[in-house]
Amino acid sequence: MSTTVMIVDDSLFMRKMLRDILEEEEYEVVAEASDGVEAVDKYKEFRPDLTTLDIVMPNKTGIEALQEIMAFDPAARIVMCSAIGQESLTTAAHEAGAKAFILKPFNPELVARVLKEAAES
Repeated sequence: MSTTVMIVDDSLFMRKMLRDILEEEEYEVVAEASDGVEAVDKYKEFRPDLTTLDIVMPNKTGIEALQEIMAFDPAARIVMCSAIGQESLTTAAHEAGAKAFILKPFNPELVARVLKEAAES
């Protein structure tokens, strides 16, 4: 049985890039969301094994979505995605329960390694 993943990013290009990397690594992408509100709703619907969550998004930030998802499911495995230079946001995400971080632009080998580690944690 493959590990299920939800990809959350306001950029369609970034979601496609992550989907391609994850499918190459034989993850099953069960949902995608383009903002934090949609992320929380889809998390509750699909209950993925892993979630990649962008930090900066419209309507609800990744930090706010992370907090809501962790309140709903304290065992959620969430990997935050952020651009270089967002250290204060990555600290807040870690404090809210994020398991790991992936820096943009994505390095496929690093993405695969970080998600494998998060799935096994």
